[in-house]
Amino acid sequence: MMPNEDLATPVLTREQCRRVDQLAIERYGIPGIVLMENAGRGVVDGLVRLGLSGPLLICCGRGNNAGDGFVIARHAEIRGISAVTLLYCEPDRLTGDAAVNYSILKATGAPLIVCGNRFDPVVFNRYATDAGVIIDALLGTGATGAPRPPFDELIDHINACPATVVAVDLPSGLDCDTGVAAAPTVRADFTFTFAARKPGFLVAGVERFTGAVHLCDIGVPPRLLAEAASG
Repeated sequence: MMPNEDLATPVLTREQCRRVDQLAIERYGIPGIVLMENAGRGVVDGLVRLGLSGPLLICCGRGNNAGDGFVIARHAEIRGISAVTLLYCEPDRLTGDAAVNYSILKATGAPLIVCGNRFDPVVFNRYATDAGVIIDALLGTGATGAPRPPFDELIDHINACPATVVAVDLPSGLDCDTGVAAAPTVRADFTFTFAARKPGFLVAGVERFTGAVHLCDIGVPPRLLAEAASG
């Protein structure tokens, strides 16, 4: 599954993106974990296509965005791409599909460091120094307002790294509906967004934060996207 360079698809707001997930699960019978699997694998396919071979440093938060990060880490290992995952959350706070994919990744024995609810620059720099690509899987489309600790300091350090930065769905700190960038917001070189573009991506100057946007197919039928856009 490769990123779709044709962005001629519906533009979906935060609420419409939630509607996509709801329709997929309730009406079309597509489990959420399948959507997450397709999303994470699509990002890795996109990285390979762009020649971004790592090593990867995958920074995960608490929600489904973190779940996408766990899938990315697993598929990176399958492809022989070196990857380390930093989890900025206590594992027992993970829920649903994110918790499932955390357990799967942990079982694989892939490098996974639990940083909890605090940012330690020594730990981050230990892995960021050798990283060729940093994956931002911290905050998803549901996040609003300025990133709170430990994400605020972490984002500042990500932005200060020379590595290529890749955002999962959208850069953490960017409002997907308005395109307003909080202080701080991840400055990505590439953004792999899922199912549809977000209104905030159309705002003038937002490319300073998104970089080049690639649309990933996560297995959602066009009819479902049209329903979400109209409803």
